[in-house]
Amino acid sequence: MSRLIYLVAGEHSGDTRGVELMEALRKADPGLEFAGLGGPKMAESSGGKIRDWLESAAVMGIWEVLKRYGWFKARFEETKAEILELEPAAVVLVDYPGFNLRLAKALRAAGTGAKLVDYISPQVWAWHRERLVHMAGYLDLMLCLFPFEQEIFEKAGLRTVWMGHPMVDQLEAKRIEGGREEHLIGLFPGSREREVARLFPVMLRAAERLQAKHPEWHYEAAAASESLKELMESWIAAAELPRGAVVVRVGTSQELMQRATSGVVASGTATMEAAYYGMPYCLVYKVAWPTWVMGKLLVEVDYIGMANIIADRQVVHEFVQLDANAGNVAAFLESVMTEPGRRENLQRELLEVAAKLGEGGAAKIAAGAIMEVLGE
Repeated sequence: MSRLIYLVAGEHSGDTRGVELMEALRKADPGLEFAGLGGPKMAESSGGKIRDWLESAAVMGIWEVLKRYGWFKARFEETKAEILELEPAAVVLVDYPGFNLRLAKALRAAGTGAKLVDYISPQVWAWHRERLVHMAGYLDLMLCLFPFEQEIFEKAGLRTVWMGHPMVDQLEAKRIEGGREEHLIGLFPGSREREVARLFPVMLRAAERLQAKHPEWHYEAAAASESLKELMESWIAAAELPRGAVVVRVGTSQELMQRATSGVVASGTATMEAAYYGMPYCLVYKVAWPTWVMGKLLVEVDYIGMANIIADRQVVHEFVQLDANAGNVAAFLESVMTEPGRRENLQRELLEVAAKLGEGGAAKIAAGAIMEVLGE
């Protein structure tokens, strides 16, 4: 039997989750080999057998993907052909559902003998639930993050294991000593350049509005890379803020979430990280208007933020598209910063949501489930 596992991840968060799974699989079976597509962490762990394609693959939004349809179609066909040629024991699809679910369907139609595993369940319960039955026809295993997802997938006939959220171990390892800084507000504009370009100026304008009334407040922004830090600092320099009022640091987002009294967070993984640490925050979300319109036609949930989806009610304020403006953000921050009761209540509700992320060890649980499928 082949000892090769082929993985496909297309985003930075998937690169992190993918390398965690690879390490857990190696502990379960040291003889396993890996190939595929991912990011720098997966590439390094595999000795270069997993190619780093993130710079080109990690785009956000339907409209942005459509503009590069030719490039994605070429990568899709290349990847399918490579998998059929290598004949791995399993193909593990790490999140990235727009590409990966189509790939799984195409591989099954092509007669692959590999076990097809989806690691980090796609949120198809939010769009096109009718696809669930089709997924059960071409996937061998679904590994999901939240307990409510397991019930949804199993009802569709798909073999599912709830592993909890892989971020729990990572976040717990990054806990710091000390409490929150009374006058500190955290700004988390995202990890993609276009996302930061849409959201960080809004955050800075909110800070400008608050500065006159609350000059003692100061702001710290989390940058995902040095290049994004330089970009963010150029906007800060052009803002009407005192020198040093906003500081940008790279790679310190989890620490900042534990120090800040409140914050503003771009929609995405960071919103659940903030909930885990109990940082009171509002969510902001802006995409290209064609992407927004198409998304509204497809998505069937009432909320964008996962904390609200898990709670099935609004715990976190969501400012979306036109509502993601400086006035709304400033009003939210001022109320949370100046009303201890509201702040403490929001913190408590966030921690209750975070408790549903599981107790850790998700990669180990996932690796065990994959090995079980391989042994059948």
